[in-house]
Amino acid sequence: MLQLNYIRENRDKVIERLGVKNFKELGLVDEIISLDELRRKTQSESDSLSAEANAAAKQIGDLMRQGKKEEAETVKSLSSGYKEQVKQLTEKLSEVEQELHNKIVQLPNLPHSSVPAGVTAEDNEVIYTAGDVPSLDEDALPHWELAAKYDIIDFELGTKVAGAGFPVYKGKGARLQRALINFFLDQAAEVGYKEVQVPIVVNEASGFGTGQLPDKEGQMYHVGQDDLYLIPTAEVPVTNMYRDVIVKAEDFPIRHCAYTPCFRREAGSYGAHVRGLNRLHQFDKVEAVQIVHPDQSYAVIEEMCKYVQGLLEKLELPYRVLRLCGGDMSFTAALTYDLEVYSTAQKRWLEVSSVSNFETYQANRLKVRFKNEEGKMQLAHTLNGSALALPRIVASLLENNQTGKGIKVPAALVPYTGFEYID
Repeated sequence: MLQLNYIRENRDKVIERLGVKNFKELGLVDEIISLDELRRKTQSESDSLSAEANAAAKQIGDLMRQGKKEEAETVKSLSSGYKEQVKQLTEKLSEVEQELHNKIVQLPNLPHSSVPAGVTAEDNEVIYTAGDVPSLDEDALPHWELAAKYDIIDFELGTKVAGAGFPVYKGKGARLQRALINFFLDQAAEVGYKEVQVPIVVNEASGFGTGQLPDKEGQMYHVGQDDLYLIPTAEVPVTNMYRDVIVKAEDFPIRHCAYTPCFRREAGSYGAHVRGLNRLHQFDKVEAVQIVHPDQSYAVIEEMCKYVQGLLEKLELPYRVLRLCGGDMSFTAALTYDLEVYSTAQKRWLEVSSVSNFETYQANRLKVRFKNEEGKMQLAHTLNGSALALPRIVASLLENNQTGKGIKVPAALVPYTGFEYID
């Protein structure tokens, strides 16, 4: 959530940056400023009348002690009027504050100055490419056919048990999943992330805190009777561990990683681009989260991006890094890097990680604060990144490493899988 004083003091800049994100409801900015002026005016009137009511109460006591009962009754009548007006102003103030809140949460985060203008994924900026795309035979198979050939992932069985988008992993496919999870967690621990195991359901306050609510409720599975949501990513419960917490500046950077299944009710579509593991309703992911000093967050996002690149290099996957344009960024992010791996059999790039800096947007909702050097409360910056999401990693590993002998497992994973080939 944007900070109200920043909107008020930087109206033109806010409108300009929202334009980079292709936000269409720019009139909300002036509505918010007008409501804030009304809020402050109402608060001032209420404070003034409360002061008069308090003075009148003191005066009544003085007059009663002096035996001036008639004058005291006159002042008492005035005091009752003050109290009624204060009550009315308090009710008005509550209504104005609620309306102001409802409007300010509709504003997305402002994009960083480095974010390129653009509307769709076609406008994203490729900033780095690494690795060699393997050369496969013309009869190379896409991962869904490889999964059937080696009996390692059963999409039809998953549909029977739950529905489309919920695959069943079998045999070496299940072991590959477990190997990747353990590999990612071990790698995170080596560079200083503290592992946590968190709930895979969250309450409404948690969904609001990280920005999934009220923006993305249609994409989340809702448990109606208990008013809980299945998490779309571990970012939500991990970051919410610090909701309403005053952290210590000396503890920065706060770094956590977590493995969870993730659930997304993404709108269904058809075709090869969503076939197999390309888009699922349930998938496994290891998430990295950092809470940092505002002065360090842009150095941290570069470090987090490099870390994910290192994972892809250890898995021997060709990849590229994109800086997302304003129109392709999430509601809450100020800067996002997407990392994509090349799927050779499908002949296209697949997103496997997003690394984002939210600046104070989430922290303002969560009230994650610290005392700065001057002893004043200040909002922290939050960041997160997939490190990594499994489905498209598995898809690329299967497709890129298919050989006449079977699917070759990258050397870094062999100690975790216990086998070198899926055959």
